This record gives sequence, structure tokens and C-alpha cells, in this order.
Amino acid sequence: MRRLSAWAPVLAWMGLIFWLSSQPNVPTLSVGWLDQAAKNGGHMALYFVLALLLDRAWRQEAMWPHARVPAVLVIALLYALSDEWHQSFVPGRSPSLADVGFDMAGAALALWVREKTWPGVL
Repeated sequence: MRRLSAWAPVLAWMGLIFWLSSQPNVPTLSVGWLDQAAKNGGHMALYFVLALLLDRAWRQEAMWPHARVPAVLVIALLYALSDEWHQSFVPGRSPSLADVGFDMAGAALALWVREKTWPGVL
């Protein structure tokens, strides 16, 4: 039960990301730069939360504490890459390595914020 409570939020959030990536029609804003900023911010926000959830699960499992940060980043990277690959099969969507960069920026920012705000807290 402990393992389920640790990892279920991670899997649910990954499911949300997958569902969002499955949508063929993404709303756009009329101002090009604002539309791009909103989409990039969306990528960062989704992976910010994913990294926090992964970090929480990793800490609850008490797995290799020194490997936590690299493991969270690697898992986030692999999921971001798989998400972009998934989008290559969705009509109206296309994969982008720039999106992976924004995903990873969000994940890294989450870990940095977490360490600066509540370093010893689950």
C-alpha cells in the first residue's frame, strides 16, 4: 500500500501528460510570441509537477538517496522523449526537442526550488 501511495500520483500525472499530448487540436493564442510563451510555460509547469511527484515517491521509497536527483531527472527526460515520440503519431502534432528542453527546465527548476524551500521534508 505504501508503494502505491508513493507512485500512484506519478502515474496519474504521467497519464494526464499523455492525454494532453493525445489531443490533436491545441488551442492557440492570436499573438504568436504569447502563444509560444504559454506553450513553453505549460511544458515547464507539467514537468515541474512531475519532478516534484517523482521526488516525493523516491523519498518515500527511501531508495538510494544519493541517486535521487539524477534519477528524477533521467526519468523525467525519458518520459519527455517518449511523450514527443508519442506526439509524432497524433494528427496535428509534431515532436520537438525544444519542448523536451522546456520539460527538463521545469523538472530541474522543481528540484532546485524543493531543495531551497523544504530540503529535509518528504
